[in-house]
This record gives sequence, C-alpha cells and structure tokens, in this order.
Amino acid sequence: MSGVINRFLKYVQFNTQSNENSTSVPSTATQLKLAQEIVKELRGFGLHDVRLSEQGYVYASIPSNTHKIVPAIGFIAHMDTSPDFSGENVKPKFIEKFAGGNILLNEEKNLILSSDDFPELKDYIGQTLITTDGTTLLGADDKAGIAEIMTALEYLVTHPEVPHGKICVGFTPDEEIGRGADHFDVSGFGADFAYTVDGGALGELEYENFNAAKAIIKVRGRNVHPGSAKNKMINSILLANKFISLLPPSETPANTEGYEGFYHLNDIHGDVELTTLYYIIRDFDQSSFEKRKEKMRSLTEELNKEFGAGAFDIELSDQYQNMREKIKPVMHIIDKACAAMEAVGVTPQLRPIRGGTDGARLSFMGLPTPNLFTGGHNFHGRYEFIPTFAMEKSVEVILKIIELYSND
Repeated sequence: MSGVINRFLKYVQFNTQSNENSTSVPSTATQLKLAQEIVKELRGFGLHDVRLSEQGYVYASIPSNTHKIVPAIGFIAHMDTSPDFSGENVKPKFIEKFAGGNILLNEEKNLILSSDDFPELKDYIGQTLITTDGTTLLGADDKAGIAEIMTALEYLVTHPEVPHGKICVGFTPDEEIGRGADHFDVSGFGADFAYTVDGGALGELEYENFNAAKAIIKVRGRNVHPGSAKNKMINSILLANKFISLLPPSETPANTEGYEGFYHLNDIHGDVELTTLYYIIRDFDQSSFEKRKEKMRSLTEELNKEFGAGAFDIELSDQYQNMREKIKPVMHIIDKACAAMEAVGVTPQLRPIRGGTDGARLSFMGLPTPNLFTGGHNFHGRYEFIPTFAMEKSVEVILKIIELYSND
C-alpha cells in the first residue's frame, strides 16, 4: 500500500471524538495522543520547528529552498472526529476492485452500503474502497486530510531538489464542535494563505460556506395535576410545537440543496413546565441570513402576545460567516488549486460548503483558507467510505499547488 494509505490506517486507530459538552481544551484528552504521534512523525522527518501548543494544536514548517519570492503556503487538517457516531475501535475494510452493487459492511448486523441509497458508489467501479465495518465511523473526516498533508510533507523533505517556498502545516483539535480555530496561532503559523484539506469527493474545491447562527428557544408552561387542569395547565411541549409549525416546512435540511438556506431543529428537550428547542440557522446570502434570524425573533414576539409575556424566550448567537468575501480578493489561490487539479488529471468541482470549516473562521482571522478535497464520502456515520486513489490524488494536488507557486 502507498504511504498515504498506511498513514491513514494508523491514524484511524486513534479514537479522537470531540465533545461539545466539555469545557477543556482540547475537549477530549484522546486528541492529544494523535497530536503527539504527529509530532513524533514530523520530528522524524527532521523538522526542527515542530511544536505542540498547550491547547493541542500541532504546527510545523519547511523553510523555502528557492531564491525566488514565493508566498508561504499553509495546509491544515483537524484531528478530531465527529461526536455524532463512535470512533472507537475502527476496523476499516478494503473492497478491492469494487464491482458495483451493494457492499456488505457487517454480516452479523446485516448492514449494507447500498448503491441505491448512495449512488455515488457507481463512480468508483473498478477502484479500491476503504469502508467501515458498520459499527463505527471511518474517520476520513479528517484523518484522510492529515495523512495526505503528512505524505506530501515527507515527499518534500526526502526530495530536497524540488523547489518550493515556505510550507506551513497545522493540525487542529475540536473542529467538529466548532472550536477548531479558537486558539489557532495565525501570526505564528507564518503562511500568507492556506488550504484546509477537509473536503469530500475527488475534485471538490470550496471557498463559499454558510453564514451560521444558533438559536435556543425556551418555552415555559404551567404544570397542574391533569385531573384538575382545565383552564389552568399550560403545556410547554404543545406551545413549542406551535413555534415549530410556524416555520416554513420546505426550508429544512431535508428539503434544501445548493445555495438554499434552512432552519434546522436539531435537538429538543421538554416537559409540561419547560421545553427547549435548539435550532441552527444557515444561509449563504447575508441579507437572507439576517432575515432568517429576524423571522425567529418575530415569531417569539408574536407568540408571546398570544400566550403571554415570557412564554417564549429566544437566545440568538452567530457562529461563523461566509468566507467568500475574504477569498475574492485573493482568487489566485482558487485559480492555482484548479490548475493543480487539472494538471494531475482531476476535474475541479467548485461547490459551496453546506456547513462550515476551520477555514471559514481562519479567513476572517486574516488567513484566507479555502477547502480542498480529501476524497471521502458520507462523513460522520457508519456508511463512510473513501477510494484509495482519491487520497493519492489529494497528495498529488498538494504537491502540484506548491510546484505551481514555485514556478511563477
């Protein structure tokens, strides 16, 4: 197997799920174990500026070996995996020369990766796929990105004849819970711009993402014994349902795609006395985004008029912004990535991110950072898979970007 595949298989053995309920940094100590392994490998390459920060961030760089004025390029990936599904005891399965049809992930549990449910499988007939065994996620998000960056870095170290400018790499914790950029040392990182290697299918290149906010709505009722509750009981669960019903049913994740925004109720807890709704709000367009937030506020006000002041309370907070406005002034980093893909036989697929990455926040912290593909599919669950050749192409793209800038 190639170096990038071997690295990936090693990294997925580290259970690095982050925990949004934790207040520690990083949110789970297990992430530090992978960080320490990466530090060990980087030092094994002979790099002397490798550092692991107190917050669990890994940084390293290779100095420029050319007399040309070449921009310092960064490559970033995150070490944590999603808390949505187990990342413990990952057992990757190899599907050699995939023949099409369905893949039996787990015979005992009758878990099948179906081409009917996931038609993108048909794009990889004849290729080697790495899948889960159906009991965990795989971890390609983003251990594939780490493996791809590390493999490219090793190539540069072992081929000093390849000209390049300064290359900076960073590996972050807690991206999956929205904290990956919280303690990122942009000035110490030393790059003029960067790429997160955290995207999906082969050829994906993303520099637009959602504007994002979260809303917590608390609905207060009044509990009275149901036997004597007439004209006294106020059931907060039913009031909460009223709020839910007033949002457009067509504007949910299950009914939107492309540049369409949504309201997403992703958690609810309640009883008669108190029900709490947890929403995320997403939109690419800033004006539409503001209108969505105002819609949530106005619904709260209207329902308080109907059911009494204080029945509904809303807490709104912004999470991240669309990085497009920070990438537009430096579109050469997108053009160069497209040229690199084409040079190694990959068709660029420019798509908006229906979510967010570390790159969104880093772009607003002064480090323009679009997102490159890892090659993976179906992140965060048991049906995750990645074609091995896509990982190898990712390494080629990283090296080609470096080459194209050094040739300018």
